[in-house]
Amino acid sequence: MIITRTPLRMSFVGGGSDLPAFYTHERGAVLSTTIDKYVYLCVNQRFDQRIRVGYNKTEIVGNVNHIEHPLVRESLKMVGIKGGIEIVSLADIPADGTGLGSSSSFTVGLLNALNRYTSINVTPYDLAKMACEIEINKCEGILGKQDQYAAAYGGLNLIEFHPDESVEVTRIQVDTDFKKSLNNHCMFFHTGKGRKASAILEKVSQSLSDQESFSKQKEMVDLVDEMCFAFENKCVEQVASLLDKNWQLKKTMSSSISGSVLDEVYDLACSNGALGGKLLGAGGGGFFVFIVPPSHQLAVRNALNQLEEIDINFTDDGSQVINVNN
Repeated sequence: MIITRTPLRMSFVGGGSDLPAFYTHERGAVLSTTIDKYVYLCVNQRFDQRIRVGYNKTEIVGNVNHIEHPLVRESLKMVGIKGGIEIVSLADIPADGTGLGSSSSFTVGLLNALNRYTSINVTPYDLAKMACEIEINKCEGILGKQDQYAAAYGGLNLIEFHPDESVEVTRIQVDTDFKKSLNNHCMFFHTGKGRKASAILEKVSQSLSDQESFSKQKEMVDLVDEMCFAFENKCVEQVASLLDKNWQLKKTMSSSISGSVLDEVYDLACSNGALGGKLLGAGGGGFFVFIVPPSHQLAVRNALNQLEEIDINFTDDGSQVINVNN
């Protein structure tokens, strides 16, 4: 049995610039970190030649082409496995509409497990590139490229997307005490509302044909360099301010990204001491992150007591094989 553990991620600034509607014309960039919430994939040899897949439902099929789960089907086809295998997935946080990149973490983790199963050595870059091929091209998903590279590499990274389709990943070195302090300032709340990221991203992608929207997306990319300086300068307040700027710009890209209820949550957090924040992922639901001084966290917690608060910590590791039992 082979088990992989692949982290989810939170992005700080620059999201949306990893869509081809933007980066094929202009350099895209995001700054993101992985977190201590994971997707686990278990792969084991089956006694017969059928394929069993367990997620929120169970599939048992005799032909790889009959698998309903598109990411599993295309991953098996990519590595050349035709049968005789069992695949089971588990996750720390339900996958639907969280804004934490769960589908890409699933795909990266599955590919990591399947490549180890077939004794093929792959790099984080290989895993991310294969995951993009499956999610974007094979499954024709409307999504960007940041989540796959974040999950494969792990840690705090500047991820750049170039018009020639190349991707660069640069690890950002951060003072350990500042990273811990920033993490202690972060509060994460689940909105209780899921959403389909692809529907929102499709609208954002369409909006990028408009020069005004394209310019706003470019402003969000410019915030990436500013955020790197904020980390270098060890300034929590600057990080919070840039998150707020990114969120205010992002909301203008599509009416589906926010709404009156979500705006009320954001304003309520800020009026009780949050310095800034944003919805993670494409928007529309999922998780809010707020930067809140410890002295004001109880007030924010009480103000948002209708939402579920989740303890989340930054991590440095990408997708890993944590068990091999032949």
